[in-house]
Amino acid sequence: MVDVAVVDYGMGNLRSVEQALRKVAPNSEIAVTDDPRVIAAAKRVVFPGQGAMPDCMREMDSRGLRQAVLDAARNKPFLGICIGLQMLFEHSAEGNVPGLGVLPGEVVRFASDLKDAQGNKLKVPHMGWNQVHHADHALWNGIAQDARFYFVHSYYVQPRDASLAQATSDYPQPFVCAVAKDNLFAVQFHPEKSAAAGLKLLQNFINWNPV
Repeated sequence: MVDVAVVDYGMGNLRSVEQALRKVAPNSEIAVTDDPRVIAAAKRVVFPGQGAMPDCMREMDSRGLRQAVLDAARNKPFLGICIGLQMLFEHSAEGNVPGLGVLPGEVVRFASDLKDAQGNKLKVPHMGWNQVHHADHALWNGIAQDARFYFVHSYYVQPRDASLAQATSDYPQPFVCAVAKDNLFAVQFHPEKSAAAGLKLLQNFINWNPV
C-alpha cells in the first residue's frame, strides 16, 4: 500500500508535485499513478492538474479514473490542486462541461475588463504570486496569514455553500482559492511551486488525520 497516490490523468507536470511531496515526506511511499487500484489502496490522494477543464475531464474518464477519484474524495485525506480543485465542482464555464459534482457550485472565468485600484488593466490568466487570506484549518498550521502562493489560472470556483471556503485571494476582488469539507481540501494555487509556504501546506497534508 502506498502512502500517497498522485493521480496521473495525463494533464500537467506531475514531477514538481512528486518532488515537493518527497521533500516533505522523505520516509513515505509516494506513487504517481493512473491505476485505479493503487489510488483505491493509497492512504492519501493528491489530485493535481493543469490545462483546460474539458480536456482534463475527458482524459480522466478515458483512463477509467472517475470512480477512484470520487471514492478517494469522499473517504480518505484528499488534496486537490489547481484544476484538481475545479473538477470537484458541479459545472465549469470553461467548455460548458460538468465536473465531478463532489462539491456544490460553479467554475467561472475572470472578467475580461479587470482593473486594479489605479485603473490599470489586469491580465487574464491571473499568473504569479498573490497573498492568501485563510481561515482556521489544520492545513494552514504554521502558515502566516496573507502568505504568498503561486497562481496560474483564468477560472475560479464559486461554491454554493459558503462554509466550504477556506481561503480567499484578491484579483482585484476577493475570490475563493481554497475549500475544505471533512476529509477533502483543495486549492487553486500551486503549493508545489510556492516555496516554503507551499511546502508547509503539503507537509500539513501528509500529517493530517481528519476525523
